[in-house]
Amino acid sequence: MAEMPSNLLPNARTGDPLAATRPDGLRRVRVLRPPSFSPAGLMYSLTDLWQYRDLLYTLSIHRIKVRYKQSVLGVAWAIVQPLMLMVIYTLIFSVIAKVPTGGTPYAVFAFAGLLPWLCFSTSLTNATNSLVSNSELVTKVYFPREILPLTYVLSSLFDLLVASTMLVGLMLYYRMPLSINLIYVIPIVGILLLFAATASLIFSATQVRFRDIGVAIPLLAQVWMFATPVVYPLSAVPERFRGFYILNPMVGVIENFRRVVLQGMSPDFRLLAISALISLALFPVAYIYFKRVEATVADVI
Repeated sequence: MAEMPSNLLPNARTGDPLAATRPDGLRRVRVLRPPSFSPAGLMYSLTDLWQYRDLLYTLSIHRIKVRYKQSVLGVAWAIVQPLMLMVIYTLIFSVIAKVPTGGTPYAVFAFAGLLPWLCFSTSLTNATNSLVSNSELVTKVYFPREILPLTYVLSSLFDLLVASTMLVGLMLYYRMPLSINLIYVIPIVGILLLFAATASLIFSATQVRFRDIGVAIPLLAQVWMFATPVVYPLSAVPERFRGFYILNPMVGVIENFRRVVLQGMSPDFRLLAISALISLALFPVAYIYFKRVEATVADVI
């Protein structure tokens, strides 16, 4: 095998891949190596991702178009799914089990919990298979591979926005006022997307080597949902378990989403801070793990 010219080798100090041009200017070569565990290596990868932001946007739009292509209901499916689940859970937990909701009609209570949860679970389920299902793209052309799972996270945000129109309609029907505290929905959804991206990076990278992950994710999502206050309030969790329970970042997201939308109150900043800090702490770990797997993903996929 011919030796690679020294000007095409990756930076020995950072271990990051470099795009290089041959002396004749005809070809660009990129050498993929696992990134170093350093702030410089992490920033290099994020800078590389930013340079491909147009691809991230284009593929995210493509996900949305493909999802509803040749569909009779089209984007209305973004409303139908949480609406049908709301009806089922209302019959079970309002008529039969009588779950307390603090005076809020259970239909609205359940729908407000299902919106952020479905955004998270849908992005996680789809993103887990993103590398495997796009293997022909991964093995033939270079781009930051994290773009693939991240596009599913961003496309799930579109469904959340569409389904939110139904939530507004339910609130108007039950004569529930809208509050200025709705502005807090923006950081709450931001934390939701950050945690969804973190989980998606971990599971999509692991799925490359262990295909069991893709099979297990739907089951994990079901178990995770019942470990999160989606169909019941946080107050229903016994006090002695609550300290451990709130370490689930989705608890702070869903509980505060309901709080600012349905009750018109400011968020529980302590609960929201726990979700934010855990998500912020896990994201760099997930990103570095993904980038290390990325270096060999084309060989094993």
